[in-house]
Amino acid sequence: MIPVQGFGGRKVAVLGLGRSGLATARALIAGGAEPCLWDDAPEARAAAEAAGFAVTDLTRATAWEGIAALIVSPGIPHLYPEPNRLIARAMAAGVPVDNDIGLFFRSWAVAGWDEMDQIPKVIAVTGSNGKSTTTALIHHILNVAGRPTQMAGNIGRGVLDIDPAEDGEVVVLELSSYQTELARSLTPDIAVFTNLSPDHLDRHGGKGGYFAAKRRLFAEGGPDRAVIGVDEVEGQFLANQLAQGPADDRVIRISSGQKLDGEGWTVFARKGFLSEWRKGRQVAAIDLREVAGLPGAHNHQNACAAYAAVRTLGLAPKLIEGALHSFAGLPHRSQLVGERGGVRFVNDSKATNVDSAAKALQAFPKIRWIAGGLGKDGGIAALKPHLGSVVKAYLIGHSARDFALELGDTPHEICETMERAVARAAEEAEAGEVVLLAPAAASFDQYPNFEKRGEDFAARVADWLARA
Repeated sequence: MIPVQGFGGRKVAVLGLGRSGLATARALIAGGAEPCLWDDAPEARAAAEAAGFAVTDLTRATAWEGIAALIVSPGIPHLYPEPNRLIARAMAAGVPVDNDIGLFFRSWAVAGWDEMDQIPKVIAVTGSNGKSTTTALIHHILNVAGRPTQMAGNIGRGVLDIDPAEDGEVVVLELSSYQTELARSLTPDIAVFTNLSPDHLDRHGGKGGYFAAKRRLFAEGGPDRAVIGVDEVEGQFLANQLAQGPADDRVIRISSGQKLDGEGWTVFARKGFLSEWRKGRQVAAIDLREVAGLPGAHNHQNACAAYAAVRTLGLAPKLIEGALHSFAGLPHRSQLVGERGGVRFVNDSKATNVDSAAKALQAFPKIRWIAGGLGKDGGIAALKPHLGSVVKAYLIGHSARDFALELGDTPHEICETMERAVARAAEEAEAGEVVLLAPAAASFDQYPNFEKRGEDFAARVADWLARA
């Protein structure tokens, strides 16, 4: 646990009692503060009380007397589409509003660091797609290298739940736009921007607000090194804003699909090969085509981002290459769950929208595609340019028939259930093909979340392989 600094003997309100809210309460107590906990959901308040916390009704005006700050969980809107009523009350009263990320950065460094040989560092990863894989990959590479490391934020543990730093430790944080937008303190040593595509637009008042939330990690965080994906104009703009000139190697530009020229520090992947260039010459190259845990151009971009981040710490390219090959991937994100007779079964249940499904469909040459669920606005019409690799689609869930109407000449079958879709795809698949779950839809018609959907796919595959 990281005890929160700066609030000893003072009252601090905590709004939202999920994982991050309760971790914040524990860290405040450890730092000598008095947390005042509240959640609009009665079940969340009951769970907090069952865990031994006192709950304070922040809807009462008298509850705000002497409150030094309000700490907000990331799912609670503070600006758009409109502020939560309690956040609005805090702002009207001049009470500072922050989140656990801000508390972490103000509390991470302690006096004992002066006696360490290597000062601990923080790598923070943000962007639209690939954050989780990039974060986990950096953490994996550091583990292989024998560096003490912890992973937290939007993946793994809450930031205030991690252990105090060891000598030379590197903490790797995945940060969403919800987290970077509100944090009052953002001071990573290395910051990574993967890419940008439209998401959470209602929460940020449009694409400009969404990008601005991501940009805060760099503009206000002032990292020593910035790793920037430049395949979109927003990344190009951000890299330009941060660099003092073409040869400024504090900014490392990364790309998947294009060669990056110039005198600066670049890492890019083309035709399955990762290349690192510095001062106009190539210094390292890695063949990514046989890295099973990172299939497809989108994962090659993740590999470039992770490679660049750990290179700033001095790790050797050969060590990084070995670690890439031992990376198993994340559950539900291009996860290999089975293989037989030259047919691979890949779980990408996290592909809940068209953009992420498009990346999955571009990762393999011959695909038996399992898709469907609770479709989103626009359906899958935008996927038409990416259907060339689809041998046949097997459609499930609420939107199966709607998806069928949008597939055109692509062979398809309405299966409705995961059990039937896996069985039919497995029966028809031939050597060299991939049975891919990339739903392009939410899971809530048949499953409580995308994780349960992915687990069902993996279980059906395991059953089929056991019988085959």
